[in-house]
Amino acid sequence: MDEDLLEEAKTLIGEATKKGVVLRVLGGIAIKYHCPSASQPLLTRRIADIDLLGLSKQANAIKGVFTDLSYTPSQMFNALHGNKRLMFFEPNSQVRRDVFLDFFEMCHRFDFRNRLQVEDFSVSLSDLLMTKLQVVEIEERDYKDMVCIVLDHELASSDAEDTINKDYIADICSNDWGIYRTFTQNLEKTQAYLQKLSLEDSKKEAAQAKMKTLAEAIEQAPKSMKWKTRSLIGDKMSWYDLPEVPKTIKFE
Repeated sequence: MDEDLLEEAKTLIGEATKKGVVLRVLGGIAIKYHCPSASQPLLTRRIADIDLLGLSKQANAIKGVFTDLSYTPSQMFNALHGNKRLMFFEPNSQVRRDVFLDFFEMCHRFDFRNRLQVEDFSVSLSDLLMTKLQVVEIEERDYKDMVCIVLDHELASSDAEDTINKDYIADICSNDWGIYRTFTQNLEKTQAYLQKLSLEDSKKEAAQAKMKTLAEAIEQAPKSMKWKTRSLIGDKMSWYDLPEVPKTIKFE
């Protein structure tokens, strides 16, 4: 099943690339693509769908990619939300495929318009990790995904291939106290989760060290005035949103 989804994603990205359309994968399929550890029994998890990111200025071209591959567009959803999100249904299974446009917006909002060229298949490893670190009501699959990313890749200070750009993540946190709060909280939670896993000690220690280094980079980065002002309020005011999941009914 996961292999089928990965092949489907490769077909979508390949078709988009041929047409000059910027389309990138995120979520579980991106984890599977980048992380060998995601195939280990302790860290494997069910992947139900394919989520992608594209550019709103290419919305019509994105629709063309899916239409040419016989996907069915959700006409009403796309008409109502097509400036920031598109929905299609796979021709055989009729399972939903979501395409975020420009921004990834769940518990926190991230502008990916200038980030989609970092990788050819998926969003960058740094951005992929951020989509997991931003989850407030975190689930085991999110923990597993974060452990896989950190376990299989090194930290760096740039968007070098197959690395996590710790400086970029720290900079994002330095300008938004809410993101900082959620990221640092989830790094702590993930380290605690990691301790419970029956992984080899050497792997645990390596992953723990990387998460600690990332957390230190976030703490040490100079904070903006906006960050400092919001930090004075702290947890007294909610610093995140809880996303609404689009209904899976098929609009004609």
